[in-house]
Amino acid sequence: MTAAVVALAGGGVVAATPASSAPAKQQNGRYIVQLTGAPVASYTGGVAGIPATKPAKGKKVNRDSAAAKQLSARLKSQQTQALTRAGSSSSAVVRSYTLTFNGFAATLSAAQVAKLKSDGSVMNVWKDETRKADTITSPDFLGLSGSNGVWQKQFGGIPNAGAGMIIGDIDSGIWPESQSFASNPLSAAAQATVNAKWKGRCDAGTSGTPVRCNDKLIGARYYDANANVYPFEFRSPRDYNGHGTHTASTAAGNNNVTAVINGAEVGKASGMAPAARIAAYKALWATPDGSASGSTSDLVAAIDDAVGDGVDVINYSISGSSTYVVTPDELAFLSAADAGVFVATSAGNSGDTIGTSSVAHNSPWTMTVAASTQARGMAKTVTLGNGQKYTGVGVGPGVGPKPLIDAATAALPGVSAQAAERCFSDADQNSANGTQPALDPAKVKDKIVLCTRGTNARLDKSLAVKNAGGAGMILGNPSAGQSLDADYHYVPSIHVDNVAYTAIKAYAATTNPTATISAVDTSPARAPQMAAFSSYGPALAGGGDLLKPDITAPGVSIIAAVAPPGNEGNNFSAYSGTSMSAPHIAGIALLIKQKHPDWSPAAVKSAMMTTATTLDNQGKPIQRGGKDATPLDYGAGHVRPAPAFEPGLVYDAGYTDWLKYACGIGQLQLVAAEGTCDRIGSTDPSDLNYPSIAVGDLAGQQTVTRTVTNVEKRATQYQARVQAPAGFTATVSPSKITVPPGQSRTFTVTLTRTTAAYGSWSFGALTWVGNRGQEVRSPIAVRAVALAAPKEIVGTGTSGSQAVTVTPGFTGTLTTTPAGLVASQVKVANSTTDQDGSVTYTVPAGTKVARFATYDADVPAGTDVDLTVLYNGRVVGTSGGGTSEEQVTLNNPPAGTYTVVVDLYAGPPSLAVKVHGFAVGSTAAGNLTATPASQPVTMGQKATVTAAWSGLTAGQRYLGLLSYSDGSGEIGRTLVTVNP
Repeated sequence: MTAAVVALAGGGVVAATPASSAPAKQQNGRYIVQLTGAPVASYTGGVAGIPATKPAKGKKVNRDSAAAKQLSARLKSQQTQALTRAGSSSSAVVRSYTLTFNGFAATLSAAQVAKLKSDGSVMNVWKDETRKADTITSPDFLGLSGSNGVWQKQFGGIPNAGAGMIIGDIDSGIWPESQSFASNPLSAAAQATVNAKWKGRCDAGTSGTPVRCNDKLIGARYYDANANVYPFEFRSPRDYNGHGTHTASTAAGNNNVTAVINGAEVGKASGMAPAARIAAYKALWATPDGSASGSTSDLVAAIDDAVGDGVDVINYSISGSSTYVVTPDELAFLSAADAGVFVATSAGNSGDTIGTSSVAHNSPWTMTVAASTQARGMAKTVTLGNGQKYTGVGVGPGVGPKPLIDAATAALPGVSAQAAERCFSDADQNSANGTQPALDPAKVKDKIVLCTRGTNARLDKSLAVKNAGGAGMILGNPSAGQSLDADYHYVPSIHVDNVAYTAIKAYAATTNPTATISAVDTSPARAPQMAAFSSYGPALAGGGDLLKPDITAPGVSIIAAVAPPGNEGNNFSAYSGTSMSAPHIAGIALLIKQKHPDWSPAAVKSAMMTTATTLDNQGKPIQRGGKDATPLDYGAGHVRPAPAFEPGLVYDAGYTDWLKYACGIGQLQLVAAEGTCDRIGSTDPSDLNYPSIAVGDLAGQQTVTRTVTNVEKRATQYQARVQAPAGFTATVSPSKITVPPGQSRTFTVTLTRTTAAYGSWSFGALTWVGNRGQEVRSPIAVRAVALAAPKEIVGTGTSGSQAVTVTPGFTGTLTTTPAGLVASQVKVANSTTDQDGSVTYTVPAGTKVARFATYDADVPAGTDVDLTVLYNGRVVGTSGGGTSEEQVTLNNPPAGTYTVVVDLYAGPPSLAVKVHGFAVGSTAAGNLTATPASQPVTMGQKATVTAAWSGLTAGQRYLGLLSYSDGSGEIGRTLVTVNP
């Protein structure tokens, strides 16, 4: 089992296959196996006697139809046959999937995995991964409530807002007794709509108070086949952690529910679609650190069930891949979207990577949601005894002036410095042996305590201060890229950023320091502003040619229902994260689909994106960290629900478009049968019919194509209004279009570099302005490059050649210089399934590229090896696919010693694993040439360079590179791998 990115937190690495990291040890591993053949939701016919089961546009997949049952039986039979041929049996299966994914999850040996991979009926085999959870005034801020709000104007009032719609929340479960999920009867017509499509069930569970559903919470399931369930958890759909209850109530909780936190009423809570019905799918399980996690195999089962149960929208506030669109959960979402189910996913909470993309869920068939603030006033100040004043956030009263103490200096004897500095209420975090306080009451009593963020929950820190007799707390972020959260603490508190924290910590070390924390200023704040933790784009899976995240929504200090066991007995709490922004979008999607039941998921997404805003409530650009945010932060902008119901035009797309996109980025080939992309074709990723425009490697000039569809009942004339990105020109052709109702028109946008700096992003927008005031806006994000060239070519034979096509972003002379080829240096890492092995390599100064790799050919069939590379004790790269074809590639690495850790995930109990290390400098070895070495080129016109190799030794592996220059220095490179 592999660990994924924790999503409630705040050189180039190349993975051989869809990757994961930090696998657990086991000789027999748990795997997800995908077979050939479409699942029920996407099957269009072709098998004699079994008609198509893919639903018609606007209809639900019917898993209970005779055809669906017949196809499911056929798929399961094929799965069993594949297992039998591999030397296993159906008893090894822990999950079987037929609705949105054709395959199964099973515990398999290395030999069985090897046989399955060579089976013609098997498309792909993945290791089962661990995924984690990515958390009052939102309806007012978004324009949903009030006499002129969406609920009233579009649906005639709150009782109808979401009526007849069903959301499936895949998360950590639900607290069914919450008033947010209390009985909320529908009209007879709306109830009939629900009854017609709902096929799900309510599982009571086997531990804790049995879960009971009602007319609001209509379904509840749980998935523990591959879960690590701690003794304190409920083995049922009941939520312990609180994350799932929060996301479900944010999307579709009842309206006007009184929210009480720590005994104080804090307002009225409501979901985005308060009349919608909720189905909870618990596939994340609470962990002792306060988070929640689950296996990919269980999550895919939840997706499969949710679609079959009849949900209209899925909320998935769970971590995901930031590099692949062909992981099992993303492929299940592909079929879900093909079946008409809208999917909202969280962008991730790795916002400290500004400048480097970290956004999760890169697939164009889901809506990836960033997080930003809302206008609820949360401002507080802390004034130090030296007169310095710092601004932060918080709620409730102030305190002071009081003596100030740094918690790091207030530890009880025997308590670690970290436990004290971070204000643990229980120093060893082990409730089994009672509470061991970290803070010394003799030092803390009646003082304001500076606590450092990290490790334990934020509320646990103020609890520690309260228990030690402290008067107040300053919670400080130790680093940039962390959120500021207005939590409901146990003592008067303020949360400050890393700059203020550093200054306050230094002042606390002086003689007789004091501090005063103000009461909260509840005046409406400037909003939205991007959350510091919100992950940054674009989509790595598309090489920058697809803009992700898609949109932003409120995700900071969101008050919603929670589960009392994991929240100090509270039924409500304030959470922050892209987990909290995603259900806002999911709930709004429910409303749009209710109004427009025939719209596809892509049309719903387009409606929200093209009507989003890049301005805040003061009419100024949305900010991130005091600077203007960009589409790499927020995609199309901040959601505006009201205009999304009448967007004028939409950028529609479907299953075939998405498959062609996956082929265009070279990923469908990783999981599909050979020749699939040749048969269906591929699309340049920049040409996917998407509501945003992105080009990650524009060399001189590029033309992108889009198609818009009129979703109004009248023909409309539109005029293009284009804001060219800085340093580019942008031309739209045709610049005027007339679109009859229900029809489509195609246009192109030609982007030409003029003065834009190479390697930097520039931003603009294209807006189609209709003759009745409609505005359909698409963001443009473009990165100029001096040369667009393949990242790598692979050759075979002791001699040979390969043509390399490049596109220059300049007019002049292109020179190409080879370096290498160098043979690998092979070392042996003695590894067992219980103990990692390791080897070290010295990388010399001047190295342009270093690579550390293992290969299937060097190990017994079915062996699964994963790599972790460290430099000075810090992880600089990982590779963890489902085979032993692993590699970590580092560009321009610093000189020094690198440690390669080899994890024998599955295979023989012990194995001497060959590790290949390469270090390519700038010197040609005489065995690689580039022809021509110099040639005239014209901006935007393709040129060819031929790489030729000779004199290599059979059985050896080689790495080199082609370095391109325009005379001013290196402007690009192509790696050359040769395996004679």
